[in-house]
Amino acid sequence: MHQVMEWNEDVSEAVKAELAGHGVCLVNILGSPGAGKTSTLVELIARLRERYRIGVIEGDITGQIDADTIHALGLPVVQLDTDGACHIEAMSIQHILPHFHLDELDVLFVENIGNLVCPAEFNIGESFRLAILSIPEGDDKVEKYPLMFSTSDALALNKYDLKEYFGFDDSRVERSARSVNKDITIFHTSSRTGQGLEELSGWVAQRIDAALGRASQ
Repeated sequence: MHQVMEWNEDVSEAVKAELAGHGVCLVNILGSPGAGKTSTLVELIARLRERYRIGVIEGDITGQIDADTIHALGLPVVQLDTDGACHIEAMSIQHILPHFHLDELDVLFVENIGNLVCPAEFNIGESFRLAILSIPEGDDKVEKYPLMFSTSDALALNKYDLKEYFGFDDSRVERSARSVNKDITIFHTSSRTGQGLEELSGWVAQRIDAALGRASQ
């Protein structure tokens, strides 16, 4: 396993170098099935597409429901089926990059496999990570699955409009997240109401600009 991880790190660095050569920032979006990764991504695209040229890699074990959603927005999207694997590896990203015209992109979003464990272990050439945890999943997930949150740059507590119905203790989550990652930035978001999405998209834009060496607008 140690050799596999070292090999993946080497490929991840190669992916990052290739993307840098084309002036592209890769964003890794992680979270459980049903956390709202796709809906959050759609909202981010709506707020960022006039500023950046965007492409998307949709990771799933099988099927292309989410890829069809992105395709309907008129963006270049490639479905990455893992055929049963619980995560995306850097080699998969490396193999899929030729499907994009990288010189025509600024940002490549990757919606990782719905899983709180395996995806956190594998860097895929990303510039930064956004983890999404939805209110219905419960407020104990950071304590149960700390690696996901310790390696992410931001955490969106999503479906926040449902908080009162689930007795979700966001202070517990924020405290736990900062105990494993003191630098993590936390947002309260809802794709249904729009809560927190302007703040989240602004943060994402700042990180993209930093990765591309641009001055933030």
